[in-house]
Amino acid sequence: MRRRRTKMIGGSAVVGLVAGLVAIGGPATAAEPSPVGPRQVSPQQVSERLPKASDLAGRWIADDGKLHVAVTGAAAAERVRQAGGTPELVARSQQQLDELLAKVDKIVRADRPAGLQSWGIDPVSNKVVVKVRGAYGALNGLGDGVQVVRTGSDFRQQAGDVHPGDPWWPGSESNCSVGFPATDAQGNKHFLTAGHCTNDANQAAYGASSQQNRLGTSNVGGSRSINAREGDMGVVAVTEAGWNISPEVNTWGQPAVTVTGSAEAIVGETVCHSGNTAPKFECGKVRAVNQSIDYGSVVIDGLTTTDACSQGGDSGGAWLRGDKAVGLHSGGNSNCVANDDNSIFQPVNEALAKWNLTLLIGDGGTGDTQAPTAPGNVRSTGTTSSSVSLAWDAASDNVGVTGYDVYNGSTLAASVAGTSATVSGLSADTAYSFTVQAKDAAGNKSPQSAAVSARTQPGSGGGRTFSNGTDYPIRDYQTVVSAVRSTATGRAASPMQVTVEGSHTCLEDLNISLVSPSGRWYYLQRYGGSTCHALPASKTYSVPTTENAAGTWTLRIGDNGPGDTGTLTNWSITL
Repeated sequence: MRRRRTKMIGGSAVVGLVAGLVAIGGPATAAEPSPVGPRQVSPQQVSERLPKASDLAGRWIADDGKLHVAVTGAAAAERVRQAGGTPELVARSQQQLDELLAKVDKIVRADRPAGLQSWGIDPVSNKVVVKVRGAYGALNGLGDGVQVVRTGSDFRQQAGDVHPGDPWWPGSESNCSVGFPATDAQGNKHFLTAGHCTNDANQAAYGASSQQNRLGTSNVGGSRSINAREGDMGVVAVTEAGWNISPEVNTWGQPAVTVTGSAEAIVGETVCHSGNTAPKFECGKVRAVNQSIDYGSVVIDGLTTTDACSQGGDSGGAWLRGDKAVGLHSGGNSNCVANDDNSIFQPVNEALAKWNLTLLIGDGGTGDTQAPTAPGNVRSTGTTSSSVSLAWDAASDNVGVTGYDVYNGSTLAASVAGTSATVSGLSADTAYSFTVQAKDAAGNKSPQSAAVSARTQPGSGGGRTFSNGTDYPIRDYQTVVSAVRSTATGRAASPMQVTVEGSHTCLEDLNISLVSPSGRWYYLQRYGGSTCHALPASKTYSVPTTENAAGTWTLRIGDNGPGDTGTLTNWSITL
């Protein structure tokens, strides 16, 4: 199969907009071991057969090449064996580990001891492991489920000198590395990279040298970069003529290999990264996942550590498992220590989901090219003077449907994961036509559904309700932010009515707040309580106010507890 190489513009090498390699264990190593019989499967396939469950307390790939799974009982052990894995009986369940981690998290965030490096769950030891340069006795009272490991290095988010290959420059700053290419719902081109490389809003991005050969804009609008507790990830929009994005990674002298999808990393498996700094391509094993990393200036949750080497300038580059994208380079210790946490990456799927982007993959004969079926039975389930609520029957796909785009005429109105949405910001007493399109993880899109017509209610007695029907996952120790734009005039009603729709397994974990256009905060639900109750499917709050009605109102939901999940599906405010 012919592979595209780096394009040339004006004699300068264009950034190959995927910086990475897809071979496990080195350029000449096969992506996965060849099966010796029809029943042999990879440890990654075994992991996919075992969804997360309360009696499974972590998983890793051991030196024997098999998936080992921590279990707390005989029934779980048998499920693991049936799936092809190796069960390991442990003392602590996933819930117990999560509760222990929450206690550790509270202490270390308050203390931030000198030399603090990272903390998180280690499935192999069935403990919460804290890594720090010196002694740290504040955790002694938590028992043998917490282990303090002394380390000899510090983590830093990396920057570095300019090197030939595939760097990109944020303005006139030091270069970073290009991560994975992706497209948005309109087909616009982007690439993912590190958040600490994209911290400045609307910054020119260059692809050959500082302030030459502009390829696009970093952090468009100031809303496409995160370098905080939520993650280290950002987006560069590729907008300039002559620049294209490609799913074929730069293998630094080896034949190019095409990215065919994305995956989540597993402890013990081999991953490789590619960046523009020597050694440019490096492989190693995953040492830990879902770790909290202290970079000194910022603490970031949910990162993965590996023993592969890296250097300044690699930030934002591509991490792969075989031909699957797994992460974006975040940082490391910039020196290589045997059997140590040398490099860190941000899971790529979180970045794709954050900005509703679709990973660009190649057809190459190995990617998913089959589009989902069209959603059926699209119907209106309710209207106000400014919104229409819709529902439809799920589409089907050979791999799996990942979401739906709702169109108001030819304009994208909402993108959701489920089979319902509310389109807001509409005019009163007006007829609209809506269609729905399904999409999968490979970026394939279904045909448009049959159109459904709906008319908003007259302006009186309901024209001051505004809503946002986009789905947002509610994750542990993260904050959902969802906004609506009010066009109502005059003063807001007092009390205002705020309705929150969705699900969550522990209402007591949540802080729910409303932020007015003037910046004032109204607390609807405060965190606290010893017993968990599920968030009702729909919950309405009355909020006294003296605010003006017009402007952007923002709902914020912070999840302050471990081990619970949920989704915000819709919210509305009646002014």
